[in-house]
Amino acid sequence: MCYQTAQAQECSEQSRCRELAKASTFYRAVYSEIEEVGWEHLVRFAGDLTSLSFRVLDSKGRVHVMEIQLDKTHPTCPPSISADVPYLFNLIWSANSRLKDVVQQFTKHLEKLQTFWSTMDDIDRSLWVVDPKQASPAVSYRQVIIGNDCCIVFSINATDPRSLPECRFIGPGQIVNLLRNRWWRNSKRWIKDKQFLENLECLLETQLPRSPDVEKNDQQVECGICYAKSLPVDDELRDKSGTGTDYTCDNTSCKRAFHSICLMDWLRFITTTRQSFDVLFGSCPYCSEPVAVKINTVKK
Repeated sequence: MCYQTAQAQECSEQSRCRELAKASTFYRAVYSEIEEVGWEHLVRFAGDLTSLSFRVLDSKGRVHVMEIQLDKTHPTCPPSISADVPYLFNLIWSANSRLKDVVQQFTKHLEKLQTFWSTMDDIDRSLWVVDPKQASPAVSYRQVIIGNDCCIVFSINATDPRSLPECRFIGPGQIVNLLRNRWWRNSKRWIKDKQFLENLECLLETQLPRSPDVEKNDQQVECGICYAKSLPVDDELRDKSGTGTDYTCDNTSCKRAFHSICLMDWLRFITTTRQSFDVLFGSCPYCSEPVAVKINTVKK
């Protein structure tokens, strides 16, 4: 009995050592891969490193967070990913893949979605949209007020955002029937290269109202740092000369607008600001949420 007990304990100890060795290998591998991506892009992580979140900046300065779930057999099994986007990409993965490959594929995917987000921004800017500030980057629909107690709910195709959207009319039956008939009668007149508002008014054969808060909103696009709507006309500013605010805090409770050049100058004076290649990472001056500004978007 003593011999069998000792043998069982030895087997248990050997098994525990193998598990610890595997865990140690997993930790070393993940730490190494985080180094390749850059610790400044890491937003949060679980204690066992099976859950990671990375911050990725797209070409328009929008900040996106991608959640990655790792299996303990990493990199044998592909990770699971999630992000605040209308649809995810098909991850290309092999036993030799690393976290940087996931981030690179996500970055490329974000560029495919730029036209979609530009279209949604165009709708929010030009029409009377119900609660546009509450919309997530993943949301592909908008409810638009068109007057006479009527509204339209648009569903935008994220893979072809400039195409004719699906729509649903809400309001008094007689008016809705009139608008619906106009929509289907004129649907072939939708032109992808035109602005959303121009296409919409063409199909509905009427001028559409803008939000009554538009003037108020226009007053709020002044820069939160220099308090001017537009940068001065100056040759040294090059393509930024005379331009308006081009960066907005992603925090829906803040949404403060800035000139990227002003925000960059402000971040450079903050000791907690970090730089990775041509991007400065810091905090919003108003709400302290993370912000990221590309240095190459401003004067040299």
